[in-house]
Amino acid sequence: MSILTVGSVAYDDIITPFDSRERSLGGSATYFGLAAQHFASVNLVAVVGEDFNLADEELLANKGVDLTGLEKVEGKTFYWKGEYMANWNDRVTHDTQLNVFEHFKPKLPDNYRDCEYLFLGNIHPSLQGDVLRQMSTRPKITALDTMNLWIQHTRTDLLEVIKQVDILLVNDSEAMMLSGQMQLVEAAKTIGRMGPSTVIIKQGEHGALLIQGERLFSVPAYPLCNVVDPTGAGDTFAGGFLGYLAKTGDHSFENMRRALVYGSVMGSFTVESFSIDRCAAIGLEDIEKRYAAFVELTHFLA
Repeated sequence: MSILTVGSVAYDDIITPFDSRERSLGGSATYFGLAAQHFASVNLVAVVGEDFNLADEELLANKGVDLTGLEKVEGKTFYWKGEYMANWNDRVTHDTQLNVFEHFKPKLPDNYRDCEYLFLGNIHPSLQGDVLRQMSTRPKITALDTMNLWIQHTRTDLLEVIKQVDILLVNDSEAMMLSGQMQLVEAAKTIGRMGPSTVIIKQGEHGALLIQGERLFSVPAYPLCNVVDPTGAGDTFAGGFLGYLAKTGDHSFENMRRALVYGSVMGSFTVESFSIDRCAAIGLEDIEKRYAAFVELTHFLA
C-alpha cells in the first residue's frame, strides 16, 4: 500500500526550558513520512530551497521515503523559530520565514496520482483542494490536518475541502474553534456533519479521541519522564495512524482504535528528542514493544 503526503519540509530553531537546537530538520511532510514509512511506502510532495542539505535529503531517501515529488527551487527553505514554555502546551513563535514555501503549488508526479492513502498536511486549504483535484482516482482514505490560522482566515475554503475527506485531525482548541462547541464530543459530532466520517482530536499530554458517529474511543498519551521537544508530534501521530491503516487495509472502527494507539506510539517517540532524531533512529521492534506497553497500560478486567 502506498501513502502520499503533501505538506512542508522545513528547518526549525527550537528553544525549550532546558535546551535549544538550531536548524533542525522539520516540517509536516518530514515528520509524517518518517513515521508512516515504518508501515507502508511513502511518497512525499513538498518544496525546498537551495540551502536544503544533501544529508537531510539522503536521510529521508534512505528511510524509504520517495522524493520524486520534492521540488527544489531557487531561494531558502521554509524556516520557523519557536520557544516552548515549561508546561509544553504553550509556545511562542519568534520568527516565521515562508521563503520558497510562500509560492508552493503542489505538483503530483504521475505515479503519485493513484496512491491509495492521502495525507493532506497543514497547508492552505486551497492547495489541499488542488491536490485532491490532481488525483486520478479517489484514495481509499484521505486524511486532512489543519490549524487555527486556516480556520480563522480561510474558513470557506477549508469547509469546502473538509467535505471531501474521510478523516479530519485537529487538536482540542482547533476542534472547538471550527465547530463552535466547547465540549469535545459535541465538537467532533458537529465537525462530522461537515463531511468527514471520522474525527480525531489530539489532546497533547492527555492523549487523543477518535469519534465516528456515536462511537467513541480514547487513548492516553504514553507516560514519559523526559520530554525534550514536542515539535512534530502531531504529524508523527498522523503518520503512525494512517500508516497502520495502510499496512492492514482494514478501515473498521475496531482497527482504527489500534491505529490510534500506533499514532500515540509514534508521537511519544518524537518528543523524546529534538527534531526527527528519535523517530529516525527507531525500528519496528521498538514500535511493537511500546505498542505492547500501551496495551498493558490501558488493560483492565471488566
